[in-house]
This record gives sequence, structure tokens and C-alpha cells, in this order.
Amino acid sequence: MTDRQSNSIDTDNVPTLYLLPVPLSDVAPEVVMPSVNIDIARQVKHFIVENIRSARRFLKRCDRSIDIDTLTFAELNEHTDPREVAAMLEPMKRGMDMAVISEAGCPAVADPGALAVAEAQRRGYRVRPLIGPSSILLSLMASGFNGQTWAFAGYLPHDTDSRGRALKEMQRRIERERQTQIFIETPYRNNKLIAELCQRLPGHMLLCVASDVTGPKESILTRPLSAWAKANYNYDKIPTIFLLYS
Repeated sequence: MTDRQSNSIDTDNVPTLYLLPVPLSDVAPEVVMPSVNIDIARQVKHFIVENIRSARRFLKRCDRSIDIDTLTFAELNEHTDPREVAAMLEPMKRGMDMAVISEAGCPAVADPGALAVAEAQRRGYRVRPLIGPSSILLSLMASGFNGQTWAFAGYLPHDTDSRGRALKEMQRRIERERQTQIFIETPYRNNKLIAELCQRLPGHMLLCVASDVTGPKESILTRPLSAWAKANYNYDKIPTIFLLYS
């Protein structure tokens, strides 16, 4: 099968790149995904994944009868050379469907899998996103903040000066544009981040801390920073997402 341009696709014979979400926490896949996702996980034989070990474990949790040893996995993570991505789609060139799996949540959203999606789009393959948990959207839904205009900043800079400028820019966007600001931190630094936000930003500003989203210890709390400064909390080493608003 030859590569096709997007303006001349034979949609009946074009292979599909499925974007297959995985749970955000230690719950059974059927708790957070529709059954069609699990059916697709059973059928696809070629995968592009962020981490091979966790992807294999996820597929076994979808259906223990899946023969993992018959599947192929290409690893696409933050260390992958972008020039290697095209070769990962070789099975699609032969007419076979593939799936992208992130380490947690929805692939290609704040995730290196986006490179595979971009390559599939360039080649004119069908791309099908599947329903599943997104910590960004679920946290925004539960925060009470503006869901009309918002920005996800990923990780804040580590450098003290750059970090300070990033927080001031977030404050500006909140105050002038009414834009919700969403970001994450390395889990073992969660508590330190909250304390830093309380020190650097006005006490009236609202902080939502969404921890273990969809998991058994889920906690999503919105408070003014002045209240967080006095609160007892411990989010150490727990996957957490942070949202600011006013």
C-alpha cells in the first residue's frame, strides 16, 4: 500500500491510527473507558507506546487472553528522535491498523504520541480518537473555573527567575483575560509547589488541586491561596494537576 495525500483518500481501504486512552490511576479499564475501546485493544496488533512495559500491562488488564508476544511495540517518548517516528508507522503502510498508547490518560495530549498523529495525518491515514479519561478536562470540569478560555502550561520552569516570570504571566492572564491556568509538577514536589504558590501569588487567587483523578483516593479541592497557606495537606508522590483562577 502506498502513502496517500489527504485530498485523495480511498476511505474504504485506509488504515486507522487509534488513539487509545488508558486509566489515570489504578482502576480497571472498564471503569473509565467504553467497551468499544477494549474491543479495539483486542484487535490491533501494532502499537506506538510511551512505555512498553506499562502498555503491555494495560493490554493484559483489558483482556487477559490477549497474546502479548504476538504484538509489536514501538516506543515513542520524550527521548525519541523525531526522525524515527515515520518508521514506526510502517505497519500502516502495509495496510494495518495501529494504536497509540500513552503512559496515562489520553494519548497525544501533552504527550509525545502527538508526533505519530502528525505523521499519520501527513500520510493521509485515518486518525480516530477514542473516549477516555483526561486529567486536564476532568480537573477543569470539577474546579468551578472558567471552562470557556483556559491554557495548559505543562510543567513550570525549574529556574527560579523563569518560574517567577511564568507565574506572573499566569496571574496577568487570569486577571486581564479571565483565563484559567492549568499546570502540573513532578509528584514528589507537589507540596512544595503549593507552598510556593501561596508565597508568590495574591491570597485571594483560587487554587484547585486535583489529585488521583478517577482513582480510589480522588480529591479535587478549590480554595483561596490564603486558605491553602493554613491548610493541612499531603500530595506527596500522588499524580496531581493544578489550576489557578480568581
